[in-house]
Amino acid sequence: MKRQTLLGMLACVSCAIVSYAVEPGSFEEQAAAYSWACEPVEGLPNVLILGDSISIGYTLQVREYLTGKANVYRPLAEDGGPQNCGAADTGVRSLPNWLGSTEWDVIHFNWGLHDLKRVGREDGKMVSSIDLPPRISIADYQKNLQRCIDQMKLTGARLIFATTTAYPNGVSPVRVPEDAVRYNVAALEVMGRNGIVVNDLYALTVGRLDELQKPVNVHFSEKGSAVIGKQVASAIATQLGVTMEN
Repeated sequence: MKRQTLLGMLACVSCAIVSYAVEPGSFEEQAAAYSWACEPVEGLPNVLILGDSISIGYTLQVREYLTGKANVYRPLAEDGGPQNCGAADTGVRSLPNWLGSTEWDVIHFNWGLHDLKRVGREDGKMVSSIDLPPRISIADYQKNLQRCIDQMKLTGARLIFATTTAYPNGVSPVRVPEDAVRYNVAALEVMGRNGIVVNDLYALTVGRLDELQKPVNVHFSEKGSAVIGKQVASAIATQLGVTMEN
């Protein structure tokens, strides 16, 4: 079993290279009311969760499900709150800080929602419109995912990719629902080439948006985050060979 080092413990608190604005409906709006720092138990495997605000919504759920089974981390900002890992190009730049010197057993990761959103700048201001192309092209998204994977593979951790969750028309910033499918298909091509396990959160959520998601939003209700968190924890537990708490 891999052990936590002192430097590795510090690695879970890293500074953001790119700051992402908190979107309406995100659990980030409530994050300050919770404790995010991992308090590792010696001898337990170390798990790193990388992802955007959707993953922020389920991180604490995963930690609870895996209590006594794993030390569950995510990158933290300077104020101690959860860091939004943004788009895959942010991952390319930030992974050296996020990975640090910790010996990771499992890394559960996702990028996509910030790659496919349709945003740009006009007169020095950020704008969002369906007429704009996705922020990152599919070709560049795939290249950035591969560069992230190349870095994560060096840790020797077992990798789990989570597909981007579903969302309806009309969300802000603008995201086209069909783009989630397109970008997930592109990501799955990369994962297939690399032999990486996939946790299909899109399939979990696409038929249950009215039940699990906030209205006209990419973010999930407390129930939705709990449902997603349970599937994430289960995927991690499977890779660790441990039994998840019910």
